[in-house]
Amino acid sequence: MKLNQRRAAVLLLQDGTLFTGKSAGAEGIAIGELAFNTGMTGYQEVFTDPSYYGQLLIETNVHIGNYGVSEEDTESKGIKIAGLICRSFHNYYSRHSATDDVVEYFVKNNVVAISDIDTRALVRHIRHAGAMNAIVSSNGESLEALKALLDKAPSMEGLELSSKVSAKQPYFFGNENAKLRCAVIDLGVKTNTLRNLAARDCYVQVFPLVTSFSEMEKWKPDGYLISNGPGDPATLTQVVATVKSIVDGKRPIFGICLGHQVLAQSQGISTYKMFNGHRGINHPVKNLVTGKCEITSQNHGFSIDAKSLQNHATVEVTHINLNDNTIEGIRIKNTPAFSVQYHPEAAPGPHDSNYLFDDFVRSMLN
Repeated sequence: MKLNQRRAAVLLLQDGTLFTGKSAGAEGIAIGELAFNTGMTGYQEVFTDPSYYGQLLIETNVHIGNYGVSEEDTESKGIKIAGLICRSFHNYYSRHSATDDVVEYFVKNNVVAISDIDTRALVRHIRHAGAMNAIVSSNGESLEALKALLDKAPSMEGLELSSKVSAKQPYFFGNENAKLRCAVIDLGVKTNTLRNLAARDCYVQVFPLVTSFSEMEKWKPDGYLISNGPGDPATLTQVVATVKSIVDGKRPIFGICLGHQVLAQSQGISTYKMFNGHRGINHPVKNLVTGKCEITSQNHGFSIDAKSLQNHATVEVTHINLNDNTIEGIRIKNTPAFSVQYHPEAAPGPHDSNYLFDDFVRSMLN
């Protein structure tokens, strides 16, 4: 698709706010919750992050597509976002390892996108109005028809989405002769998480989220990783029960993002939907154990409730967000189980939090 041949497109928000732009991907309609990401690089990793399933992604960086796409930058099988909203889309790229331009990448994967949007105005609007659903259309539908479709779209609160992106069958990753075995409960795991485990001499088996603790124990893993993923953690009652069994069994556990929320719920700690989530690769987090700050990669619209953690008998806070003081990490006392709200695999993002994988490996060795 040549950029000068693109059709007109519209973005309609749930509160009636309207933006006009141009089609930048497949023609059609896309509906989802608006979520903005502040990263200046790593757009393909973000497109393929399962945690974004069901969301319309707003890229706040002006230029998207200037270094093309490559298979080595994918974090799952295929694009996971519901659609893309951006300011400038480029189908000319400069990178030797790139295999395609972003426009054709979206067309081939049948993903709707809209460009030429004032993303600064859009982000300022939802920062004040809160996260909401929206619809992108490039097929000429009337605003009345689009509004009717948007009114039927479910809220992210109460929506279970992990089963849409979890593995259907168990699979292995890494060297089968590695020193350690790690079972991953797949709520929407990113490939770079598996790479980080394999790089630390772990042989990984990824299990569908419906797998029971007893079934995973047959493989005799040295520890369990509960992955990131999309949707409302309050809907994952079966996974929460499984994780509680793992905790009660005193097995090493590392929870990431949605996995962090599930671990908290297994200990009776509630979660809530945030007014606006944390998404981007520049969020400051303080490690309360070491006193050090780390710059983190984040992608979540839910958080664990600080009030339900106050004076908790077995859970303590290990990390806090320095922007809004939300809880970013917990540890279960007298048990090798801990979790963080952010993404230590950092694809994309800084590597400040890689030490968490080392901590997890040490807990499996003890």
